[in-house]
Amino acid sequence: MKNELDVYRSRDGLSQGELAETVGVSRQTINAIERERYDPSLELAFKLAAQFDCSVADLFDPDIDASE
Repeated sequence: MKNELDVYRSRDGLSQGELAETVGVSRQTINAIERERYDPSLELAFKLAAQFDCSVADLFDPDIDASE
């Protein structure tokens, strides 16, 4: 799923590891999401949105296929 996670993470000056620790997942999970190789669970999507004080729709666009 196409996403803006790396943009928001970089904006806040967080490493993948720091973000992962904050939301309770591994750094590899954050990396896979940013590379659009893994779609987060709904719970994780909401945790990420809360971390960046934005909506899930701001971070993720489910209507656009990552292969496009």
